[in-house]
Amino acid sequence: MDVGQSMEPIRDDHITEPGLVVVDGASADDAIASAFPDGEGAGIGAVRQAVILAGGVGSRMQPLTLTRPKPMVEVHGTPILRHQLDWFAGSGVERVVISAGHRAQVINDYLLACPSPVHTEVVVEPRPLGRGGGMKLAAAALEWPDEPWLAVYGDIWTRFPLTAMFAYHQRHAALATVALSRPWLPRGTVHCDELGRVTVLASQAPAPLRVNGGVFVFEPQVREMLPDEGDHEGITLPRLIRMQQLMGYPVDSPWRAINTPRDVHDIEREIAAQG
Repeated sequence: MDVGQSMEPIRDDHITEPGLVVVDGASADDAIASAFPDGEGAGIGAVRQAVILAGGVGSRMQPLTLTRPKPMVEVHGTPILRHQLDWFAGSGVERVVISAGHRAQVINDYLLACPSPVHTEVVVEPRPLGRGGGMKLAAAALEWPDEPWLAVYGDIWTRFPLTAMFAYHQRHAALATVALSRPWLPRGTVHCDELGRVTVLASQAPAPLRVNGGVFVFEPQVREMLPDEGDHEGITLPRLIRMQQLMGYPVDSPWRAINTPRDVHDIEREIAAQG
């Protein structure tokens, strides 16, 4: 039996707030992950083109974003943007269009000084268009308009095999696939008995929910479903859900959304601990 057909589609009522799509982390996800794990599908094919959303102001990241866009904030001495470009290069992506806005010149200057491992073009929004509008503008500049494309939020740090996600997308033949990551939680919890005495310290427990990981595979026709201005998570994704054309790809590899200076500190600490 095709496990993709047994998975309940992500419903509109799972969208709890703008920017967050939450699905039950239940047995359906586990079945999909075990039947089609990270890494399987390597060599089957790759998405050749991608869009990175890098146009936001990043107000929660201040003061780090006063002089640069959020994707140019450094993690372990390297901009988030470069981490993503290296990830793409290792996954067969050949061309990347960066949707820029706030402090776009910083991105241009960086790419001139440190050439990208993939062919990279920067498209600057004439005015703030929202994530959906910025994505649509950048997608119009893709080299191969009749081929699938990746879209990635510019504040995401992760390293799962994109070839496996694309193979999963092809297998289920939907218009779109979204990576479903486990949200970051503190490293451990504390259990107490009925008298308040600690019984277990720093126990490990996986997050019970999965969230929109900010990584998508889109078929070409999705570009016309994006808004000229506004947020695709409030317009395009609900439409795809109603059409039953949005697949969820569970990812258990390390994943972080970097939204605040504390997030940068936490991921720096994790990388240092890994040696």
